Amino acid sequence: NQTIAQIDIQNNPDREIGVYRLSKELDEEVARLHLDKLGAKLTMLSEDQADYIGVPVDGPYKPEHYRY
Repeated sequence: NQTIAQIDIQNNPDREIGVYRLSKELDEEVARLHLDKLGAKLTMLSEDQADYIGVPVDGPYKPEHYRY
């Protein structure tokens, strides 16, 4: 998380200095990278699956009120 957060800071130099929650998209990317290192094989949701559970195919997959 720290490395991806540092990259996000570098890529957004105009952001006001402060404490921010890592975006859900970046947090899910960290999870994907971690699971890959553990040998987990993830598949992408199909359009039908994403529609059924009400999320975008590319994520984020948790509702707005969910805190990682």
